[in-house]
Amino acid sequence: MSVQNIVHCYEGRTALNGVSFEVRPAELFGLLGPNGSGKTTLFRILSTLMIPTAGRATIVGFDAAKDPDGLRRQIGVVFQAQSIDAKLTAYENLWHQGHLYGQRGPVLKTRIKEILGRVGLADRSKERVETFSGGMQRRIELAKGLLHHPSVLLLDEPTTGLDPGARRDVWQYLQLLRNQEHVSVIVTTHLMEEAERCDRLAILNEGKLVALGAPTELKREIGGDVILLEARDPESLADRIRVRFNVEVAVLNNKIRLERENGHRFITDVVEA
Repeated sequence: MSVQNIVHCYEGRTALNGVSFEVRPAELFGLLGPNGSGKTTLFRILSTLMIPTAGRATIVGFDAAKDPDGLRRQIGVVFQAQSIDAKLTAYENLWHQGHLYGQRGPVLKTRIKEILGRVGLADRSKERVETFSGGMQRRIELAKGLLHHPSVLLLDEPTTGLDPGARRDVWQYLQLLRNQEHVSVIVTTHLMEEAERCDRLAILNEGKLVALGAPTELKREIGGDVILLEARDPESLADRIRVRFNVEVAVLNNKIRLERENGHRFITDVVEA
């Protein structure tokens, strides 16, 4: 998958400003950033729900703007909002999903059985989804996204609303499915603990790509803890921190951001000062 100089504007506001990167085959790739960073806009462009103002996004040679129908056959999409029918069984949900992609008969039955086994729900196929836990329902969403053998699986904040145990399970299944189905998995998240599970990360802020690389590489480049502070007057507090501690400070999205070794000790020093 290739993203080349993507720009997108909303009524004069630039949501994405020249974003470029590539995703490798069978790679678990994370889009990380705070609210308003542009990651949701980029997700919508990649899933063909929006056309960029400028630039190109291609998957297996299909252009998101010029050939959205062809591209849709190459992707599976799991949205943040639930798309399964809770009154239907797990099998029925996948049966209807298969029909949307032209799958029928024994081939579809075999694929449903296979993919339910992949997500660990083969023995629950005849049960209504409304009886499932939140984590199990997300696994059905994953199964729907993978049913038609996509080249790329796109997931928007896939663990929203789940407890820590269910979040961990979802990520274990993502890694397992990436290895078994050999698809590229692209995940949007704002949680650093989840981002660290990715092979590589693209970090967005205010519509720009500010960092790209493996989590370990990005940590090395930072060389310490990243501290975010909220305040009624962030600019004033940032100036005071610069003067008092002689450190570089930035204000992003009304939050104070700085890098410091032993961040927990530095926060204590700031409070005491």
